[in-house]
Amino acid sequence: AARMKVTALVMAGKRSGMLDPLAARAGVSQKSVVPVAGKPMIEHVIAALADCDRVGAIHVVAHEPDEIAAIPLVARLQAEGRLHFRAGAFNLVDSVFSGAEGAQYPLLITTSDNCLVTPEGYAEFVDKATAAQAAVAAALARKEDVIAADPVGQKRFYEFSDGGYSNCNTYWIGSAEALGAAEIMRTGGQFVKYPSRIAKAFGVMNLVRFYFGWGDKDKLFAQVSKRFGYKLAPIVLSNGEFAIDVDEERSFGVTEKLLARREAAAA
Repeated sequence: AARMKVTALVMAGKRSGMLDPLAARAGVSQKSVVPVAGKPMIEHVIAALADCDRVGAIHVVAHEPDEIAAIPLVARLQAEGRLHFRAGAFNLVDSVFSGAEGAQYPLLITTSDNCLVTPEGYAEFVDKATAAQAAVAAALARKEDVIAADPVGQKRFYEFSDGGYSNCNTYWIGSAEALGAAEIMRTGGQFVKYPSRIAKAFGVMNLVRFYFGWGDKDKLFAQVSKRFGYKLAPIVLSNGEFAIDVDEERSFGVTEKLLARREAAAA
């Protein structure tokens, strides 16, 4: 039987009225096209998705698509009918809804700064989310794997009774019905940085359990699933590098170092 293809949504928007510091330094109008290891950061992401045999169509959700559309790989995929642009909205949730227009489910949602996720990493996520029969899923990496990848690559972790984990900014929406669960992200995500958002999205008791490590991650996700009426699953990926994205100068340097290490190993 033919393998099921997912639609990938690449979130490549920009904050309204703000120029990202990395974009300002690079002399470009948006973070998504900042050169990382000699290529626009979003090109790393789109190349990985295009080379993943679990991925069919690619929807790039952007406020300013012209710079992105000028990238040769993007132009080629667009000409082939595999890549499509969708308009970015004023917040993350409505941008996801925009990206989902005309999409075939399931959806794999990732961000334009996930330069270190490989085709194999995306395939692992798709396979594990499918096996979990998840309506909604989030990719995580173990704290020890992230630190092994680079000691300063990621500084914030979700602490559960079964260990620490970092978010990989990669998500799964299994069906159109489950798309409503994207409302969880309306406050902007980044729950480790802004703990009040956990209470708003998941409830005060889950905030308490989260902070005191009461219960493992699977139990917490099960409780949250009951609250929302969808099965939310934590998907643990095997490579700690996947939790390191390009947020600021520190993670930019770490990402370039890890990409150079990969290139040297391949050579």
